[in-house]
Amino acid sequence: MPDLAYELVAKGDGELVVAGVDEAGRGPLAGPVSAAAVVLPEGYTHPLLDDSKKLSEIKREKIYEDIMNDKRIKWGHSYADEDEIDSINILKATHAAMARAVDQLGEPDAYCLIDGLNVPGFPYSSQAIVKGDGKSLSIAAASIIAKVKRDRLMVAYGKKFPEYGFEKHKGYGTKAHLAALEEFGPVRIHRKSFAPVAQLILEL
Repeated sequence: MPDLAYELVAKGDGELVVAGVDEAGRGPLAGPVSAAAVVLPEGYTHPLLDDSKKLSEIKREKIYEDIMNDKRIKWGHSYADEDEIDSINILKATHAAMARAVDQLGEPDAYCLIDGLNVPGFPYSSQAIVKGDGKSLSIAAASIIAKVKRDRLMVAYGKKFPEYGFEKHKGYGTKAHLAALEEFGPVRIHRKSFAPVAQLILEL
């Protein structure tokens, strides 16, 4: 289970504000990538909080509501939509969304624990932690916010574009999603630069 060990080390090194940063939705063919940044209070614990990918939807929603209702927790969130992804590529768009999420914290000297690999040129001092959402509570909290907000948005898109079933697959390239793409073609939230969608556009 994740804990606050990385946060404590950073604070021991003199960092006053330590934020966990994570994203959700880099791989789908449709919808935005979602990024969140979270600063937890000293000594924070939660019996369920873990890497969002290890949790059921019910547990994620419960933790999300707990985070939203805890006034001690500071958080920021940002999307990079399909246009931004197609314009600058998914990796740069993800990093840009992460930076905007940290911006929302209003902490210019925040030290960021980022899930995954190093982010070159990130505008805040940072440390990359591979599989950090299973190690750092701050990153785990960010993973919950990023995932739940994106999932909720994709459920809304499912109502707007009912033939695609976005509420079920959240934009990932499932058999059902690919079949709908073949039958109906891409809609505005599809990532035009991603191979299956790009190929269909060429064929059209």
